[in-house]
Amino acid sequence: MRYDLVEGDITEQHVDVIVNAANSSLLGGGGVDGAIHRKGGPEILAECRALRASKYGRGLPTGQAVATIAGRLPARWVVHTVGPVYSSTEDRSALLTACYTNSLTVADGLGAQSIAFPLISSGIYGWPLEDAFRRATAAIEAFESRSLTAASLVLFGPAARLRTT
Repeated sequence: MRYDLVEGDITEQHVDVIVNAANSSLLGGGGVDGAIHRKGGPEILAECRALRASKYGRGLPTGQAVATIAGRLPARWVVHTVGPVYSSTEDRSALLTACYTNSLTVADGLGAQSIAFPLISSGIYGWPLEDAFRRATAAIEAFESRSLTAASLVLFGPAARLRTT
């Protein structure tokens, strides 16, 4: 699968799947999560509430991924994944890698051909940008897909400087 780096707003990506760096509640929040819920509209929130009422009563566990419709976004689906909060005393890197791998697996299961990721956990969750970038690209490169042919890593704000390094 080929991938590219894009500087911009993930909510404006014309792909089959937009990945949401969600919080475990699946009910919206700040950063990428808030932007996706605002632009995607109430349809996404309604599906997230249904997921909470059925399968994820305690919230979506860190590293796992689940799909909903994309509402008003220019995508078919949103895959929600909960990234780990960075810790300098505990290695949580496997959870960060799982966010990418599980999101790719869910998208592949949907038959998606294209996917766009934010740099998961690199905002309020404090993951160092360079390490988050390295783990994201390694997970995307290692994934063997049946349907996905294109992936984008959408860099925004301070992460956008990674595109030039």
